[in-house]
Amino acid sequence: MKNSIFKTMMIILGTITVLGAAALVLVLNMSEGQADGERDIDEIVESSMTTEDITTDIEGGDYVRISFRVVTDSEDALNELEKRDFQMQNILIKEMATMEGKDFSSDLDNLEEEVKARLNELMTEGQITEVYTVDKVLQ
Repeated sequence: MKNSIFKTMMIILGTITVLGAAALVLVLNMSEGQADGERDIDEIVESSMTTEDITTDIEGGDYVRISFRVVTDSEDALNELEKRDFQMQNILIKEMATMEGKDFSSDLDNLEEEVKARLNELMTEGQITEVYTVDKVLQ
């Protein structure tokens, strides 16, 4: 009798262990895209905003009209960024004022990274994950 109960308990424990391991494997594989930081394009669009066209003078007397798409990591961060719109425009104008016309032809990556870093210093509800230049006219 004791042998039969022991065997039954071992079978039940073995079954629970196998089911638990299978569930763990499924959970880890299902959330793999999220763990890698990959986001679906719809999520990116929902948590990003496009700035208004900003026209400003730059080093050397030229003018530039430019707009950016700023991507955040969450809806809360997007709401905060929308409230900080005036600070974002201030950062953009100050960063562009020190650039020359040739920088806008070949060095926009540095501008995007600098804007991202400066905005992240201000953010409290999340982070800026990317800044994309979506429109640019140099005169």
